[in-house]
Amino acid sequence: MVPRPDHNVSRSQISKNALRVLYRLKDAGYKAFLVGGGVRDLLLGREPKDFDIVTDALPDQVRGLFRNSRLIGRRFRLAHVHFGREIIEVATFRAAQDADVEDLDRQTDAGGRILRDNVYGDIDEDVWRRDFTCNALYYNIADFSIWDYAGGVKDIHAGTMRLLGEPEARYREDPVRMLRAVRFAAKLGFRIHPASEAPLLELGELLAEVPAARLFDESIKLFLSGHAVQSYELLRHYDLFRHLFPATSHELDREDSDSFRKLVLQALENTDQRVVEGLPVTPMFLLGVFLWQPAMTLADTLIEAGDSPLKALIEACDTVLRAQQRQVSIPRRFGTPMREMMTMQLRFRNQHGRRALRLLEHPRFRAAYDFLRLRAAAGDESPEVFEFWERLESMDSEHRKAAVKPKHGERGRRRRPRRRKQKPS
Repeated sequence: MVPRPDHNVSRSQISKNALRVLYRLKDAGYKAFLVGGGVRDLLLGREPKDFDIVTDALPDQVRGLFRNSRLIGRRFRLAHVHFGREIIEVATFRAAQDADVEDLDRQTDAGGRILRDNVYGDIDEDVWRRDFTCNALYYNIADFSIWDYAGGVKDIHAGTMRLLGEPEARYREDPVRMLRAVRFAAKLGFRIHPASEAPLLELGELLAEVPAARLFDESIKLFLSGHAVQSYELLRHYDLFRHLFPATSHELDREDSDSFRKLVLQALENTDQRVVEGLPVTPMFLLGVFLWQPAMTLADTLIEAGDSPLKALIEACDTVLRAQQRQVSIPRRFGTPMREMMTMQLRFRNQHGRRALRLLEHPRFRAAYDFLRLRAAAGDESPEVFEFWERLESMDSEHRKAAVKPKHGERGRRRRPRRRKQKPS
């Protein structure tokens, strides 16, 4: 137990809404702790993204205390307390993994992966259900102390990611922990402890057992949180990236893929910079970059078979996207604009006539234009093509008309006037 004078966590750094939840639970006679990443980030002097709370109150009891809450989760039941756009997550202490419970309360598959886990216990059991020591820290609202069962404070000061329990067994319980190890190491700049690191190179195949929708959520956290470059490099180092994006990984491993490797890295750096500057980022753009070369490789094959370049690329994008859905599912709201952004790359080569001007008005023009800029910088497209659109995009409408060369036969074309039918006399 670390008393208040011996740590730097202050209530002034904690969300007012999280404090309301903590104090209401305490005043109702329940134990209440700030837990996990919020405590870790406060100890590191960072601003936490979320404030999660754990208590001995059961989910229905939490629901009874907060009218602005709702219960969620099938794998593990918990409460979300809503304060406008801020959500405070409140979980009940979980029981030890080996607790004697009915099958309906806890279910695992043949490989040990947890499917359902609505078994509640106390804080002494709950701590061993956490994943990493740096996340197994509890800030007690009753006396402002930090409860540290597993040496998490020491590991934070040492910059070490250490898995609680026997690493291989914990990864088999939930293979997503492998991605979480990479994400936290990238985000915090920590080194993964050797014992927790070794299984990463051997157990990547377990990710195939994880629902593709869940892997999409984890991918968003890996690549759209400001540490995309570090996450990518660690995923490649531990050979986990190919289990998320197999077609992309195959293209990256080719000897003649220097421009694609450069394109991917530039896109990751660009994403991180936008996060730092507070600019919006979308999964559509980065996913389009990842799938670009697999789609182009397939399109080249279709062109050799007789398809036109545009038709080949459209079909290739659809085929590559369908194959990708088996690993990391991409919701339609991202998949559809991603295909448009990718196929627009061929339309940028048309610099003549009204079609070129209409391209500027396309709803995906800005994303496609940024993609074109990265491709030109990576050597994947002619710099002259990007320079043309860069000049055209900066002009007003009158200058654009003058800059775009008319297509052959387009100038002076007039519609033939319709003949008026003569009324019968």
